[in-house]
Amino acid sequence: MLSYQHIYHAGNLADVHKHALLARILSYLTQKDKPLSYVETHSGRGLYRLDADEAVRTGEAAAGIGRAQREDWFDAAHPLARAIAKVRNEHGAAAYPGSPLIAASLLRPQDSLHFAELHPQEHAALVTALTAHGARVYRQDGFKLAQSLLPPTPRRGMLLIDPSYEVKSDYDRLPGLIAKLHRKWNVGIIALWYPILTDERHKPMVAALKRQNLPKAVCHEVGFPAAREGHRMIGSGMFVVNAPFGMAEETAYLDDLFGRLGQGPVAND
Repeated sequence: MLSYQHIYHAGNLADVHKHALLARILSYLTQKDKPLSYVETHSGRGLYRLDADEAVRTGEAAAGIGRAQREDWFDAAHPLARAIAKVRNEHGAAAYPGSPLIAASLLRPQDSLHFAELHPQEHAALVTALTAHGARVYRQDGFKLAQSLLPPTPRRGMLLIDPSYEVKSDYDRLPGLIAKLHRKWNVGIIALWYPILTDERHKPMVAALKRQNLPKAVCHEVGFPAAREGHRMIGSGMFVVNAPFGMAEETAYLDDLFGRLGQGPVAND
């Protein structure tokens, strides 16, 4: 299925959660001079305009990154703030980076970047967005790319799995897939983002992930009010294997931020 386009949701509260954790992990990885690999399975178009009709219509960006910036959630030194500032300096004040441009903004010339996107229009936009960054962009199923590419060269690095969950079977297949990818690449950081919906369909998947006993696994979830009446997403989750030092501080900070929104953080391990 190829109907999902993230422009309607770019910069929402789930993006703020996901992108803050992603930026913090990448900032940690770049503290060492050694090169690294970054791989992403479901990349989207990489660059979004928050003044686009689609983004304005849903109001999710205004309630997400718009609110975060109005209330100064992240100071200028935070890696997410640095990535957004760099992208807006290049593309204008209404620009918002998806995870590919966050990674490209924070990583270095010696690092290797790989992005998969199957949707034809999103893939074409992603190629354009990453033209200046020396990244490899694949019009390919992201799960297949990860299985073929791992372990990458350099071996040090991170994989982000961020599907749209249009295909409901993703919830069932992801625990086994992540365990398999970890066996192939036991030194890599593997991060899975997932939505928290009102029907709690994520819970069996998270329970199955925890039963894998993956090393240094961190499961972090935040809750937030629905973007509008009838909207089913009320939270965001990240499951990270080989979580790096410093994640506990970031997750505690995010718990505090999202706790102010009225929905409060969910239980985390």
